[in-house]
Amino acid sequence: MEKEIIELEQIFKILGNKQRLTILELLRERSYSVSEIITLLNMEQSAVSHQLKILREAELVKTQRHGREIVYCLSDSHILILLDNALKHVTHVFSPNN
Repeated sequence: MEKEIIELEQIFKILGNKQRLTILELLRERSYSVSEIITLLNMEQSAVSHQLKILREAELVKTQRHGREIVYCLSDSHILILLDNALKHVTHVFSPNN
């Protein structure tokens, strides 16, 4: 269980970054190329590439080649479940009725 806790800690560190969370939320919709992500999020190419590298190394996103373009997508539905539950928690905790 210790190994899993350490891995979980790493995932939460990765998710503790606004730019990475924003990219993951964007990829929730569909796959995007780096140039599309740059345009949609109004970020520098180097910043997007850096964040995608971190997400890819953590196996949260994966790449597919479409012709000359590299397209990024979520690696599986587990990250969506995690993000959905975190969002539900935030909505619940910070709702006006709480």
